[in-house]
Amino acid sequence: MDAGMNTSSHYKAQARCPLQEHFLPRKTSKENLDRFIPNRSAMDFDYAHFALTEGRKGKDQAAAVSSPSKEAYRKQLAETMNLNHTRILAFRNKPQAPVELLPNSHSASLHQQPKSVKPRRYIPQTSERTLDAPDIVDDFYLNLLDWGSANVLAIALDHTVYLWDASTGSTSELVTIDEEKGPVTSINWAPDGRHVAVGLNNSEVQLWDSASNRQLRTLNGCHQSRVGSLAWNNHILTTGGMDGQIVNNDVRIRSHIVETYRGHTQEVCGLKWSGSGQQLASGGNDNVVHIWDRSVASSNSTTQWLHRLEEHTSAVKALAWCPFQANLLATGGGGGDRTIKFWNTHTGACLNSVDTGSQVCSLLWSKNERELLSSHGFTQNQLTLWKYPSMVKMAELTGHTSRVLYMAQSPDGCTVASAAGDETLRFWNVFGVPETAKKAAPKAVSEPFSHVNRIR
Repeated sequence: MDAGMNTSSHYKAQARCPLQEHFLPRKTSKENLDRFIPNRSAMDFDYAHFALTEGRKGKDQAAAVSSPSKEAYRKQLAETMNLNHTRILAFRNKPQAPVELLPNSHSASLHQQPKSVKPRRYIPQTSERTLDAPDIVDDFYLNLLDWGSANVLAIALDHTVYLWDASTGSTSELVTIDEEKGPVTSINWAPDGRHVAVGLNNSEVQLWDSASNRQLRTLNGCHQSRVGSLAWNNHILTTGGMDGQIVNNDVRIRSHIVETYRGHTQEVCGLKWSGSGQQLASGGNDNVVHIWDRSVASSNSTTQWLHRLEEHTSAVKALAWCPFQANLLATGGGGGDRTIKFWNTHTGACLNSVDTGSQVCSLLWSKNERELLSSHGFTQNQLTLWKYPSMVKMAELTGHTSRVLYMAQSPDGCTVASAAGDETLRFWNVFGVPETAKKAAPKAVSEPFSHVNRIR
């Protein structure tokens, strides 16, 4: 029987609580404890033989007949012939002494202006923490994980939404959806980090206040079937459904549907607003990526896309806007495509395409470095860190035993949470340490639910 199946059945046999620490056995290394092994490449065996046989005789003869001039000559000869060895066995290579090519006065002035070389960042190859995520839905087209600005992670496990506070490590249940409405098919935090949108299998979208565990309202009439993707843009909540439609909802008003985007012929499985809030990227099971522009949308009653990108050959769920270059979008294709593509959304041109060798499930840009993280399916189920724009692999992080469907980034941009069909939630310190020196002034974000109490 397959070992993976044995492990899975063993976990399910245990009564696991959601988001509890999942301890894994660690391997102990016996390297470099108490053994000193000579480095053969650093040893001169000819000299070692001479030192053990003839070298002792030479020293005795030099001691018998010695004068200051002969002693000085012997030392100079030994230095020239590289005979000033102090040990026969070498345990490590010693660096050569630097050669002074300039007078001391010039070298002293150079030492006062050292070159600032950025040290290479250490990237841990194993997850920092692993939590149990029993009953997570293994569906490529859903979006069941998000990390809010208040440092609280939300995850949907079947019909229930759980909140995990990263600051305290505490877990709480937000809501369990009725059987006829669920399961939960998408989840997304509002910019304020307090309110969260929950998309359901029956086409409803619920808005919840996480501080008071209170449902604020239900958005009906947006879609004909399940809502698999959500994206906030201030007070606008954009929803994508299996019916192929994309709807902009103003959560402040009673008649919440303000715009409808029509272009996809199959399920919308990816939605992301650009940092400026002017452009929306959507990916679908029809292998198409659309770029929508709000200024164009507001001027047309029948909304038309800005660009229609059809180069992918499989479903496109992974979407990520670049934080350091405007109008740069990264997209990832499913199992039949396996590529990451980069687009100039101003012109619609494809800038680059990289074959990753496996299904691309999710993409995240680093907030601090020019790096991109991708999560994958068969065969390795890994997370891959790429250097941009060279797209050289910096690291491959393994540990999941099933495709890594969902990723979310911490507010400081350093830690990434990944959830997979193996029913585990893993945390990776992949993006380094935040730049605390650059403290930007907090943006004034308008309260999305400022008028919610007036809704009847």
